[in-house]
Amino acid sequence: MDQSPHPVIAAVDGSANGTRALEWAVSQALMAGAPLRIVHARLYMNNIGAALSGGFAEPGLDDDPVLIRVREALDGRAGLPPIEYASYPGAPDRVLPQLGEDAQVMVLGSRGRGGFASLLLGSNGIACASQAACPVVVVPRAEPPLHDPYGQVVLGLNSAAPDASTTYFAFREAARRGARLRVVVAHAWPGRTFTAAGAIGTAAPEETANAHEVAALAAVHLRPYAERFPEVRIEQLSAPGDAAGHLVAASQAADLLVIGRHRKRPLSPRLCSVTNAVLLHTACPVAVVPLEETAVPAAA
Repeated sequence: MDQSPHPVIAAVDGSANGTRALEWAVSQALMAGAPLRIVHARLYMNNIGAALSGGFAEPGLDDDPVLIRVREALDGRAGLPPIEYASYPGAPDRVLPQLGEDAQVMVLGSRGRGGFASLLLGSNGIACASQAACPVVVVPRAEPPLHDPYGQVVLGLNSAAPDASTTYFAFREAARRGARLRVVVAHAWPGRTFTAAGAIGTAAPEETANAHEVAALAAVHLRPYAERFPEVRIEQLSAPGDAAGHLVAASQAADLLVIGRHRKRPLSPRLCSVTNAVLLHTACPVAVVPLEETAVPAAA
């Protein structure tokens, strides 16, 4: 178990989705042996003129109704990690991503208060997943509440450009949970050719070659992590076609799905299409890990 000074951050907003994410963060902090920092970012305005001039007063921690309710709900509850509370003024989609600098992970619900209730992923989730310096776990809405563990963590692996930090995060989380790790590696569909009769045929040998090549590349990348975490049982799935579709399908029987954040492009805070699709349709919490080309860490 990690004994890290960096906290697990739970972003709350008074919504049911925020409460669901908070419960997930409590469990994560206990598994990580880390403190839990419960934060609320809010934008209060007395009036437009005061907001523009910066002359309005922000309520303090003891005046934050969202944190007051959370503290009352947790007060006297046994088996909690060390908890601290923090209230920040400002727009959540700007404030929250900045809080990841000293956190080991940030947890928030896929959809909070405000906006269109039909949307599956809110602006705060998009902002944090695409900009925060730490891994961000987005907990989806679901009924009934969180189920019993499946004992499985899923890693979405890009075999052409595998990322050390994402793979390490997935192995570490599988080890913490005593779960197996299912590694999903998608590869391109094979080329199609015209037969003499004019019909379109699929190059089956090419598909087999693609699958073998992708599987081999993935195995090479995974080997040092398997040696670092020998207790984690690995299942590797190499499948053609839509990576997002395979990951969403795998999320149906997973406790956590881990994917890497697409490398940043100048002036582009957006998520890549695969990450965005997974966050919109996942059935389990999703960890989006900032990509870093680093060696395998020496300790969990």
